[in-house]
Amino acid sequence: MPFVRGELWRGATTGVLILSLSALAACSSGGSRESGGFRLFGGGGSRAASAQAPAIGVNGYLWRASLDTLAFMPLVSADPYGGVIITDWYTNPEQPNERFKCTVYILDSRLRADGLNVAVHKQIRDGAGNWVDQPAAGQTEIDLENAILTRARQLRLSNIRG
Repeated sequence: MPFVRGELWRGATTGVLILSLSALAACSSGGSRESGGFRLFGGGGSRAASAQAPAIGVNGYLWRASLDTLAFMPLVSADPYGGVIITDWYTNPEQPNERFKCTVYILDSRLRADGLNVAVHKQIRDGAGNWVDQPAAGQTEIDLENAILTRARQLRLSNIRG
């Protein structure tokens, strides 16, 4: 009887191995659709395409201008390929009972006014010491967008002039 159990075990492990390899092949994203070939581990692609460094996904002037404009706030995250900059909470020393947080979305690779979106979050400390969300003035977002666009234009002009 132990010999039969060993054959059963061997058959089960072989079946699991085959299923695992087929699942791995189904998840592979390296094969190109044009070649029509089956690639188990996604090998083969164009070496020239993989050797190139990825370019920044957004307008460089808007990116640099956003970082320059928000330099007074601590950064939490900055993704140049996705075009998102997230700051941490900033408290003005003159008004310690309110704080702000900004998120900048760069939506285009061209230097355009509609290629930028700024979201400002505001919190105020209540009597118990807890931070409570408050709506930020709409003009604050517009002023930040305008400051970023102005700085981006300055950076572009300084680059053109040499």
